Amino acid sequence: MERLNKTLTALSATMLLLAPLLMATDPDPLQDFCVADLTGKLSVNGYPCKPAAAAGDEFLFSSRATRGGDPMSSPNGSNVTELDVNEWPGLNTLGVSMNRVDFAPGGTNPPHIHPRATEIGVMIRGELLLGIIGSLDSGNRYYSKVVRAGETFVIPRGLMHFQFNVGKEPATMVVSFNSQNPGIVFVPLTLFGSSPPIPTPVLVKALRVDAEVVELLKSKFTGGY
Repeated sequence: MERLNKTLTALSATMLLLAPLLMATDPDPLQDFCVADLTGKLSVNGYPCKPAAAAGDEFLFSSRATRGGDPMSSPNGSNVTELDVNEWPGLNTLGVSMNRVDFAPGGTNPPHIHPRATEIGVMIRGELLLGIIGSLDSGNRYYSKVVRAGETFVIPRGLMHFQFNVGKEPATMVVSFNSQNPGIVFVPLTLFGSSPPIPTPVLVKALRVDAEVVELLKSKFTGGY
C-alpha cells in the first residue's frame, strides 16, 4: 500500500508539472477566430491574437488569389502566390492555407516537399504533368498523371512532388494545405544552395558523380531560386 501511495503521489506531481505545457499546446482553436498579430512571437500553434475589436471582418476574405504573379519572373517559369498565415493573418490557429501557382508553357514547380502538410489541389486552366515520388517503403515508386482544368489531386504529407506545364498555353492551379504554414523544401536548392554549403565530398559520394559536376551544380543555385 505504501508503494502504491508513493506511485500515485509521484504521478500526481508529474501531471501538475505537465499541466501548463499541455494547456499551451492545445491543438484546437479556443475562440471563434484569432487574427494573427504578426509582430508577436510565434508559439506552438500560431501567433498571438489581435483584439477582436481590431480584427474587423476582412480576416474572413482575401482577393490575393484572384491575381497571379508573372511566371517568367522565375528561371523555373512558375510563380507561387502564397496564402499562408503571413499573407492572410485570419488563418491563424485554423490549420489551413492556400497557394495559387501560375506556369508559363514549359514552366515547372521543381521537385519539393511540404514537411508539415498534405496538399490537395484543383486545376484552373491548362494541363500539368504532376509527379509524386513515394518513400523507400514504396520502392521510391513514381506516380504521375497529366491533370487538366477541373481535375483534382492530392499529395500526401512529406512526399516529394513536382508540376510541369506540358501544354502550349499558360496553366494555373490552386492548392490548399492542412497547415497554416506547410513549409517547403526545394530538393535541388537544398542540396546545392544550402547555407553554409554541404561539403562537396559528401555530395560526390552520395550522388556518385565527380567533384566538378557538384561544383557546377552549386554554382547554378547560388542565391537561391
